[in-house]
Amino acid sequence: MDSGRRSTILQESHYGRSNLPMPSTIKKSSTSSKSRMSLAGPALRPPQLAPPSTNPRQSMARSQNHNPLLMSVTKQNVGRTPLHNVQRRGSTWTGGPGMPAPSGSQSVKDPRPLRDKQYQAKMRQDILAYLQANGFEITMSTLTNIQGKDYRTIFDFLLLTLDPYHILNQPRFEDEFVPALKALRYPFAHQIDNKWLAAPASMHSWPSLLGVLHWLVEMCKLRDHYLNSQHPTLQDPEIIPDEFDDPLDHAALAFDYFEQTYTLWLDLVDEFVEPNQHLEDRYAKRNNGVQTELDDQMKLLAEEKARLKKLKESAPPIDKLTQNNGLLKADSEKFNKILQQYDSRKNKLRNTIAELKSDIQRDEDHLERLNGEHERLLDIVKTQNLSPEEVIKMNTDHETLSRTIQELKQKIADTHKTIMNLEVSVTNRVAAAEEALDLYTNLLSSLELFPPLPAPWESIDLTLELNSAVSNPQQLLIGADIRKVIKPTLNAIAESKRSERASVQNERIKVDDELDQLTLECESVEEDVGDVEKKVDALNEQADDIRDAATREALVAGQETDRLQRDLTAARNAALSNGMGVKSRLQALEFDYREQIEKISRLKEETVRAILKNSHEIAMFKEEVSRHLRELREFAESD
Repeated sequence: MDSGRRSTILQESHYGRSNLPMPSTIKKSSTSSKSRMSLAGPALRPPQLAPPSTNPRQSMARSQNHNPLLMSVTKQNVGRTPLHNVQRRGSTWTGGPGMPAPSGSQSVKDPRPLRDKQYQAKMRQDILAYLQANGFEITMSTLTNIQGKDYRTIFDFLLLTLDPYHILNQPRFEDEFVPALKALRYPFAHQIDNKWLAAPASMHSWPSLLGVLHWLVEMCKLRDHYLNSQHPTLQDPEIIPDEFDDPLDHAALAFDYFEQTYTLWLDLVDEFVEPNQHLEDRYAKRNNGVQTELDDQMKLLAEEKARLKKLKESAPPIDKLTQNNGLLKADSEKFNKILQQYDSRKNKLRNTIAELKSDIQRDEDHLERLNGEHERLLDIVKTQNLSPEEVIKMNTDHETLSRTIQELKQKIADTHKTIMNLEVSVTNRVAAAEEALDLYTNLLSSLELFPPLPAPWESIDLTLELNSAVSNPQQLLIGADIRKVIKPTLNAIAESKRSERASVQNERIKVDDELDQLTLECESVEEDVGDVEKKVDALNEQADDIRDAATREALVAGQETDRLQRDLTAARNAALSNGMGVKSRLQALEFDYREQIEKISRLKEETVRAILKNSHEIAMFKEEVSRHLRELREFAESD
């Protein structure tokens, strides 16, 4: 197969399977295999990133400064080129968390509070943590008072971390700073002034430059998170599972295959045996699980088909169920008839048994009456041989005994009534005693007086139990003696608790006095703070006056400078007209002009220094007052 047909097939395979755009122009190589050239023309950048090769085959596409996130993570950094001609692509990110997306307009303002001290401290801490975690030696003092070379070192480190293919070949840092930010699509690159890099730690330039470093750190974090996310768009064949259906996984395997075959083709190898075998094995490994599942499903399908065939050949189950239902209904009717017969027989037996029981009871009553009559007759027979006196005596004794029995019955009833009242009273008193013991036990529990007691009462048990079943009243309570042990112990414990309470009250009074003193001190400190704030306001007014005076003097000096310039111009003209006679006057005017310029510069420097000094003193004083107030608050809260 000649090289022209080979290049066409390779391009169609690559762009057709991986859904990549076809290049607009493709240069065909020569028909000789010894002089094959790149399919996309010469490279657009210097070849310093790739070592020189004696291989006559050249790259298939122009080499570009690509972001590594747009290529497969398994590709080498040397000798790999894309298959279509594009200009250099910048960073794929448009901003950090909460950052607006860049637009065509250059008037987008930075919404971050860059001049907020707390936000600046947070940004410095994030930058320091990321740099130290990635092996960059730096301290917080370097970020606090940064120099131009330190800023460039940090910027270059973050830039190369974010885009390792970025070329840093400009002699001046100011010439490549803003273009690099625009290449990375920094949304606020139009607000950066190159003059700030001369003194990055100044008040007007440091917030924006610090925001640039923080944005780069956030982008580096996002890049690291993306590279470690194992997302299918990374085009890494190593993270593709055994069974996959994602088009991105297919594209990753296709890209890896194209890379291997393209490398072999550049090395004058026309047979791609190993890449073909590797790709076939990979898809065979993917198809194993699918084939196993397919076999299982086919086996299940065969079983279900056999079951369906058996069901179709046999009689419908509904016929058998209908027949069984009819038989069961007939058996149910028969069973209900048998139950009715047995119920009627049961009712008849019950009636017969009730009649027999009434007859037996009637016969027993008749037998008892006969026995009573027999005894009465026997008593009459026995009493017929007694004399009248004996009968009278017996009657008298009988009446006496009857009265005595009635009196005894009355006393028994009264005794029962008294016993019932006493039992109710005893029950109520036992319940009251149990409630009192429960209350006593709860008090012991709440006062933490259960054994073991604190010294010197560790050998005493204050618990009591009620035994209401004993007959001896002295044994009703189980435990130590109340009068000799429990009561003196409780009195001693109460006395110790009262003494402890008195000491606690004294300590509380002392703490209240100290708290009142601290409150007075806080009020005095607040008054001092108010006075100091007044002084700060006065200092601010003085600084404003100094600034106004410096402005007026600068205006006067400017006017004087303009006048001197006019005089100098007039003197020069006069010198030209009058000759050397006016040269001395011209020199004097030049000296005056220089003195005025130096005076203006000195006044400006003194004004700036005075403003910076006053601002620094105000900030330090506020920080000191805040620290004292925090210490007082922490001390008051701890007490």
